[in-house]
Parts: sequence; structure tokens; C-alpha cells
Amino acid sequence: MTWVAPTVLGPLHSDVVVPGSKSATARSLVLAALSDTPSVIRRGLRARDTSLMIQGLRSLGALIDDHREDYWEVTPITHDRGDVAIDCGLAGTVMRFLPPLAVISGQKVSFFGDDASTARPISPLLTALQGLGAITEGSSLPFSVQGPITGRAVTLDSSASSQFISGLLLSAPRFPSGIAIHHHGGPLPSQPHIDMTIHALSARGASLTYGDNWWVVAPTPLQGITEVIEPDLTTAAVFLAAAVVCGGSVTIKDWPTSSIQPGIRVLDIFEQLGASVTRAETHVSVTGTGTVSGIDIDLSATSELTPLLVGLALFAEGDTRIRGVGHIRGHETNRLSAIATEITALGGYCTETSDGLIIRPAPLGSGIFHSYGDHRMAHLGALIGARIPGITIDDIECTTKTMPGFAHTWQEMFP
Repeated sequence: MTWVAPTVLGPLHSDVVVPGSKSATARSLVLAALSDTPSVIRRGLRARDTSLMIQGLRSLGALIDDHREDYWEVTPITHDRGDVAIDCGLAGTVMRFLPPLAVISGQKVSFFGDDASTARPISPLLTALQGLGAITEGSSLPFSVQGPITGRAVTLDSSASSQFISGLLLSAPRFPSGIAIHHHGGPLPSQPHIDMTIHALSARGASLTYGDNWWVVAPTPLQGITEVIEPDLTTAAVFLAAAVVCGGSVTIKDWPTSSIQPGIRVLDIFEQLGASVTRAETHVSVTGTGTVSGIDIDLSATSELTPLLVGLALFAEGDTRIRGVGHIRGHETNRLSAIATEITALGGYCTETSDGLIIRPAPLGSGIFHSYGDHRMAHLGALIGARIPGITIDDIECTTKTMPGFAHTWQEMFP
């Protein structure tokens, strides 16, 4: 569905409620399915990725009651359902978190997904599962896996995605001998997402130790818990960014005072760019003047913020260089190429480097902004449209991946 992004007519003054974190919801669902007792998940994200995760876990034998508006009840997997096929859509969490869970048993589990998902990296994880004794067929979607697990130690290159490590860690307490993981390769991206996985495991009683590029998990029972999912801070950051480039103030309700989510770091970035941030127990507010400073920044730990920072950099006074994000070429789309292509098409200056982007302020024109089916690209298009009239996003529905109703909530923010 095409959508013309609204353009600001005056300073913003808006309060916004953002749904639960996709990353936290996915981890909570997997661990609830692997626990010894039932769990309750409150304020989880209801979107396509989490729906696919729920369907996949049900196929593997979990019982998930998601009929209530504000919470889910999860009864752990107690038996195999035989050979099954799981639809990953375009969700990296499904295609990387569920194969290690699937090989706990001896059933054969096939995975397939959207056409674009075939380009998302997965082979290092499948090779790791082979090293642990599993049988795999295929090196990209579609592929299949079959257990059981017989090994414990594995070395892999997780430089393409931290989700390879997280996927193995989440299921490791249920492996017969646990797991000992060693990362050997390029720089490990998105370390905060691995920290999020470790935190989630610890909250359920897992026994694990870790250091630089290694993790050891002992075989231990996992406890069912009641968990409240935080808002998705990376999605929330897009709304806050509108205040930075347009002027005025935007408030996000229920923003946590502390969080393991990498998106929490965006507040410090906004301050570096010249905005002011007000932190409170129940919310956070960002106030901008519409004037933005250029910046040279390493986003290797927070690469999901790259499209958002590009949207700010386009209106900055001075050049911006983004480093450490070469791995996002393997996200929902090749984000570096897609960003450079779309900005150039609008008349801007954005060029790829080996590990990031260089953006120089230049006059932008109206036109079609292609999302490539990627929710973060659509967010970027909306942010550009807040300042530039006539930006039409070709597929705004892809934003339902992390926030159903994004377009409506965004539209309401503008006076």
C-alpha cells in the first residue's frame, strides 16, 4: 500500500505509545516454550514476526494462548509433533532461533520463507548445528534440520549476525551437555542483542559463563516466569527523531529508566546531534530545534539505528559518517545499498563505504521512496517526508513487522 508521508507544518508536540520490543518478545516466547513450567508474557508485540514465531513454536509442540489482548499464556513443549514445516517469513529471529530448538528432538523440521529471506545469512548457524551432531540440508532458506544433538563444543563465525550466537544460547540449556561456543571471525555485531539473550536466560535460571567471544551454558532446567515486555526502543526512536529534525517535542510513554535494548543508546546520540532529552520514570521526551549537527559515529553495537541516523544526517549542518555496520547488508534487505540508492534518487548525497555510509547535506526532492519490504527503510522514508513534501512510500504495510498501525500513529503526531 503506497502512502504519502505527512510533512510538518509547525513544531511537534505529541505523546506516543509504542508496542513491545520485537527482540525481547521473540526471546521470551522461545524460552517460555523451553521452560519446565508455564509462562505469562505481558505487552508482547503483536506483529507478523511474532505471529510467525508463535506458529513455529506451536508446530514444535508448545501451547500458546494468545486470545487475550494484553498477555499470552505459554505451556512448554512436552512432545514432538513429527516432521513439520515452519514459515519464517522475513523474520531473522524465526529462521535463527528455531533451528537450534528444533534439533533438540529427532524430528525433521523444514524452514521456508519469503523470497527476500533467501539472501539472509544462515549457513554459519547450520554448520554449527552440524558440528553438534545434527543433520542439515541446504545452506539458505529453504533448509531443513534434524537432531538429536550429540556434541557440546562449537566454533563459528558470527560476524554476519549476532543472532547465530543468540539462537544457540537460547536452546543450549536443553542440549544434553549444554554448549561451549567460540566466535572466530570478523567483529561481532550487535553485542547488546547477545546481552539481551544472556539476561533473558539468567532470568529463567540458566547457568552460563562468558567472556570475549566465548559462551558456556550448562544443561539446566528453565523456570517459567511472568514477564512484561518493554516498548520497542528502536521503533520509538523514529518518533523521537521527528522532533530532532522538525523542532518541537515528542514524548514516548513507558520508556524504561534502564534497558538492555540497544535502542536505549539513541538518547545519547540525540544529545550529540544537538537535541535536548528529558528522562523521567514513566516517559522520555526529546526536544529539537530542527537544526542537526553532523557526526562521525560507530554503530556496530546499535546497527538497527542506521536508517534513523541517515534520516537525521540528511538535514545536518556538516557531513556524517556511519561506521561499523557492514553486516546490515544481510538484514531484511541490503540496507546500505538500499539507503544509498533511495537517497541518491531523491537528489541527496549518500555513498557506501566498506563498513558504513557517508552522508553530505544536499537539497532533496519529492518522489517514490522504496522500502524493499523493510520496516526500517519505511521508517526512514517517513522521517524524510516529515521535512520534504511529496515523499511517497511504496509499501508502508511492511512497518507491521514491528508496529501495526505505524502509519496512523505517525500521521497523528503531525499538527
